Amino acid sequence: MNKVKSKLYRKVNTKTYNVHHNFGGDFKDSRNTRQETIQQTKGSMFGKKQRGLDHTPLYRFLLSNVGKKWDEVYGEAKSRLDRPEPIFHLVALNENNKEDYVRTGESTYFSGLYVDREGFLQITNPNLEAAHMKPFCSCCTHTFNGKLFGSR
Repeated sequence: MNKVKSKLYRKVNTKTYNVHHNFGGDFKDSRNTRQETIQQTKGSMFGKKQRGLDHTPLYRFLLSNVGKKWDEVYGEAKSRLDRPEPIFHLVALNENNKEDYVRTGESTYFSGLYVDREGFLQITNPNLEAAHMKPFCSCCTHTFNGKLFGSR
């Protein structure tokens, strides 16, 4: 039986009142400039930004595969995404680019990941927990790897 695996992203409701997804700025800022570019004359009005996608399932998938071979994890994740760039929001391929945690939303944080010298996916700081995190404001609900922290 050939079971189709689910996508590692989901669509966000972009029409909800008071939900902003960084709209504008792609075409509207360049269309009335004095010099016309090739994109203005022959290009599309649609921008390059991908809005309205939530990659939380991808980040949870990557965290659940810590300790496994990177090539296998990357191959599986790439096959279940529309484009591979979101993988590298969390995963650093270079030792110099490692981060303890990564902010993925307004108040959502995930552990930073990296690929070690042997080719295995690892957590940058395995001792970091939600209890160690401090919220930057008191009005939002903050999460670290899906666990609440700093709640009122």
